[in-house]
Amino acid sequence: MDRRKLIVSGLVTLSAPTLARAQTVSSQPLPPAEAPPPPNSTPAYPSAGPSGAPAGEAGTYSQDEIVRNVSDFLGVTAEAAGAAVERLFAKNGRPTAYIAGEEGSGSFVLGLRYGRGLLYMKDKTPMEVFWQGPSVGWDWGGNASRVFTLCYNLHVPEAIFQRFPGVEGTAYLVGGLGVNYQRAEDVTLAPIRAGVGLRLGANVGYLAYTRKRSVIPF
Repeated sequence: MDRRKLIVSGLVTLSAPTLARAQTVSSQPLPPAEAPPPPNSTPAYPSAGPSGAPAGEAGTYSQDEIVRNVSDFLGVTAEAAGAAVERLFAKNGRPTAYIAGEEGSGSFVLGLRYGRGLLYMKDKTPMEVFWQGPSVGWDWGGNASRVFTLCYNLHVPEAIFQRFPGVEGTAYLVGGLGVNYQRAEDVTLAPIRAGVGLRLGANVGYLAYTRKRSVIPF
């Protein structure tokens, strides 16, 4: 009988620390559960359009991109293209689009100009455009030329389809390339021309940019 009591008391003594540790662990409070994120929550990112431009605005072209394209398309040296483009960038900044095309013109006091090309914008498919328009002034001769037109503040392609008044007398030569300005509302066009022929003098007129070719220039 004494032996049984001794065995039982030994088992109780061994199990006591284990029970004490279990009670200590069970008495520790559980950490609070993390609250789930609210439904439909998304990170706050700034709104951006194509090429990192703010929503509603078109991406722009760098000076190096334009110099390279002008040189390749007009067939002039990088130095000549760079001289003309540098002056345009210094005055107007980075263009949002450009038109690469060809045109022909002639004048004897009254003049006509016709052309066609492709309008390029960042992250958009190139779009074909035509232009035609009359001019009047102290001006005679004719020429056929390639034209590379820089477009400023043109944020949607459809905004090109309007009349752009211009003054040919404001044209200047940089590196053998002729440059002048046309403006309509907030959109400014800066055609860079290189070609053959002779056209002297100054005139005023406009160019109408259209989706289809038109024989009537008005």
